[in-house]
Amino acid sequence: MEQILCLYAQPYDPLYPLVCFDERPCFLIGDVVAPLPLQSGQARKEHYAYEKHGSCALLAAIEPLTGQRLARAHPQRAKKEYALFLKELARLFPDAFKIRVIQDNLNTHTLSALYENFPAEEAFALAQRFEFYYTPKSGELAEYD
Repeated sequence: MEQILCLYAQPYDPLYPLVCFDERPCFLIGDVVAPLPLQSGQARKEHYAYEKHGSCALLAAIEPLTGQRLARAHPQRAKKEYALFLKELARLFPDAFKIRVIQDNLNTHTLSALYENFPAEEAFALAQRFEFYYTPKSGELAEYD
C-alpha cells in the first residue's frame, strides 16, 4: 500500500502517466411502471419494479492528475476485454515510456491476457508499455508490530 501512496504523491510526468483502473458488472434495467407524478415540495418517487435487459461489464481508467479517462462497456468480463482495453489505453498515451496502472488483483488483470489475445510480437510490445501495481487484497493495510 505504501508503494501506491508514494505513486499518488509524485508529480505528473507525461512519460510515466499514472492510471487507476477498475471494472464492475452493470445490470441493465428498465422501468415497467411509470414514475409517480411529481408533487410540489416533495422528492420525486419511483416504483421499485423493473425489467432486466441483461448485464455488461464496465471497464474504466482515469489518470488522477489530469482527469484524462477512458471507459468501455463490454458484454462480458474476460481476459479478451481486458487486453482490448489495455491496447486502447496504450493508444491514449503514445509518447509514454511506461504507463503505470494501479489495479486490483482480479484474475484477468495479468499480462497473459495480452498473449492469449494478440500475436506474440504485438503482445510483447504492449506488455513493455505497462507497469502494474496491485492494490492490497480487500483493501487492507498490513499490520506492523
